[in-house]
Parts: sequence; structure tokens; C-alpha cells
Amino acid sequence: MSRLAFEAIAVAFGKRKVLDGISGVLAPGQVTVILGPNGAGKSTLLAALAGLRRPDGGRVRLDDRDIFDLRPRLRAQRMAFLPQTPEITWAVEARILVGLGRTPFIGARGLSADDAVYIEAALKAADALDLADRDVASLSGGERARVLIARALAGQPEWLLADEPLTGLDLGHQLDALTLFRALARTNGCGIVLTLHDLALAGRFADRVIVLADGQILADGVPDQALTPPVIAAAYGVRADVGHGPSGLNIDILGRVG
Repeated sequence: MSRLAFEAIAVAFGKRKVLDGISGVLAPGQVTVILGPNGAGKSTLLAALAGLRRPDGGRVRLDDRDIFDLRPRLRAQRMAFLPQTPEITWAVEARILVGLGRTPFIGARGLSADDAVYIEAALKAADALDLADRDVASLSGGERARVLIARALAGQPEWLLADEPLTGLDLGHQLDALTLFRALARTNGCGIVLTLHDLALAGRFADRVIVLADGQILADGVPDQALTPPVIAAAYGVRADVGHGPSGLNIDILGRVG
């Protein structure tokens, strides 16, 4: 399986440096969660990793190739990107939308029998089989989120990058989605990279946590190492009590620093 590396990535919006020369190497078979306060650059980093935004400085490599040297079709075969606020502006059945995840693999004759199998498997994995024949416009936010996860899974990517994939999901489906992502990493060797806001869920499901703040990587490591009270205070400006429970880290936010 391929490694995904980012080297001295710099991105600025006007005079504001969103990412200031950060580097790291992401390993396949792991769930990496990117955390940080609003405006920390989480979505910007994810878009750069997916080859959707060329950084102002530095580069992203998939194995030893610059990601922008890969043909878009090949890049789409190897990587799936799930945006935070996807726009669906036409009436379409959920199964057809999920089928778009097979687009990089479709030949001149259209969807094959194998493609149909992958689509059904993705719907099942995302707990969206019961939604397959419904118009996406009629779905709730949570239902639509499950269908979009299925679309990302349909391409059987080596890397799945998802920006706030739990948005709109109820608590049960949040746990289901994170369990699914972890299973893909463990069983298929897929590299999973997520941006989240929930520190507790990150502490429970992530193999690795990267905390961004002020354009820099504030912490990078296993949850125990990255989600410490000093790191949380520096990143979010809050006091936290961090302990351990049967399901992983317990993080209790106590109040503002100072």
C-alpha cells in the first residue's frame, strides 16, 4: 500500500498563513484524525493531500510521485475525497449517486457487472441499502451523509480523505461510520484521513492524531500523546481533564483557560 507524504506545505489566504511549512508522512492501514480550532487549516490540508488545492509551497507525494504529476483519472482511482458540504443540485436516485464513485474505472461500455457489485457492497457497508432507490433530495442530512460515504467507498480507494464526515449523523450513525472507517483501515489496508471536531471520538477511534493551530502542527502522535491537557489548552484555549476508560480516552472540558 502507498504512503502519503506532505513536505513543507504552505498555504496563505491573502496575508494570513493558514499552513506554514508543515510536514508529515501518513501510513496506510491507519485512521489519522486531523484536529484543531476553526480556521486552523484542517480542510485546507485535506484538500492539498487530495490534490484538489495546489499549495503555495511544498509538495504532496503519493509514494514517490508528486500528486500533481498523476493524471486526474489515476489519482481518482487511488484516492477518494468526501467534502464537508457536498452540493447535489439535481434529482438523482441514491444508487446512481453512489455509482458515480465508480466513474474513474468505467470504460466505454458503462457500468459493468463488477461495478454493480461494488456499488451494492458500498451501500451495505454505509448502512444505506434502504435508501438506494430514493431521490437524494428527499433524504435527511444524516441519510445523505451515509449515501455520500457509500459513494466514496464504491471506488475501493487506497486512501479515503473525509472532511467532517460525521456532520448530520446522529450518535449511533457516527459510531457506525467511525467503526466502518477503522475496519477499512484494519481489514483492507486503506489509509483513512479525517477531519473532526469531537476530541473524544478522535481519542477513541484514531490511530494517530494531528493537532493544527496557528499554521503549525502542535502535536502529532497516538491519541495519548497528542491529546494532552497542555496541547488542548494551547490549541483550543480550554482546560481539559484527560483520563482513560474502557473505550479509550475520556476528555472532560472544564472551562476556558485563565
